[in-house]
Amino acid sequence: MSSKISTAQPSAPLIYHLRDVVKTREAEGVAFRLTVPSLQIAMGEKIALIGESGCGKSTLLDMLAFILQPSSVGAFRFRPERDGDSLDVQAYWKDGKLNKLGDLRKRYIGYVMQTGGLLPYLTVHDNMNLCRSVLGLRPDGTVEHLAEELGITAHLNKLPEALSTGERQRVAIARAVAHRPSIVIADEPTASLDPYAAEKVMSLFIGLAEEFNITVILASHAWRNIKQLGLRRLTHQTTCDTDRKLTETVVSG
Repeated sequence: MSSKISTAQPSAPLIYHLRDVVKTREAEGVAFRLTVPSLQIAMGEKIALIGESGCGKSTLLDMLAFILQPSSVGAFRFRPERDGDSLDVQAYWKDGKLNKLGDLRKRYIGYVMQTGGLLPYLTVHDNMNLCRSVLGLRPDGTVEHLAEELGITAHLNKLPEALSTGERQRVAIARAVAHRPSIVIADEPTASLDPYAAEKVMSLFIGLAEEFNITVILASHAWRNIKQLGLRRLTHQTTCDTDRKLTETVVSG
C-alpha cells in the first residue's frame, strides 16, 4: 500500500460547501464563537485543521459530521456521491430531520476519535466490522484486508483491552474506513501516541484513505507529519475581545 497522496483534481465535485456558518457556545458569562465565512472541500481531498486545544477544531468536525447544529447558516451543502445531488443540510436541521442526518452520517461518514472509542465487549474483528454490520454489508474480505494492511491480523480475536494504544487506534481507523464511506473525519487520531508511532499510524491512515478514494478531514496540533503526507491546511485565526469574554476562531479554506 502506498502512502503517496494524489491531490484532488480541480474538476472534482465539492463534497462540502459552507458559507457564513457560525457556532456560538456560552457558559458563565464567557462565549466562544466559531465562524466559517467560506469552506469548500472537493471529493478526494485530504484536509488538515491544525491548532492548539480550544481553538474550535472539534466544533468544526462535529458540524461537518452533522453531530452539532450551527447557530446560524448562510449555506451548508453536502454532496456525498459524485453523481448524486447536493443536499441542503441546513434545511434538514431547520425541519428537524435528525433521522435523515443520522442516516447520512451512518452511510457516508467514518469518524476516528482521539481515544479510539472502541466497544470493549467486542473483539477487534467485530469492532472493525461494526459499521459494515449496521449497514447490512456482507462479508467481502475488507476487514481482513484492513487488518493485514494495518498489521493487526494477529489481534482479530482479542478484546481492545489486550491491545496497546497504537494498536487500538489502528482498529479505530479500520472501523472508520471499512464500510468505504465518502468521508473520514478524524479528531486528533494520534494525539495519544509517541511521535514515531504517530507518524506510522498517520501514514497508514492516509494511505488507506487514498486506496479507498475517501475524503479525509482531520484535526491535529502537529503540522510537521501532516505536511509530509501532503494534506491541505485550512487557515484559521483566533482572537479575544478586550474584556476576554468572547473568543472567536475564523476558519476558511
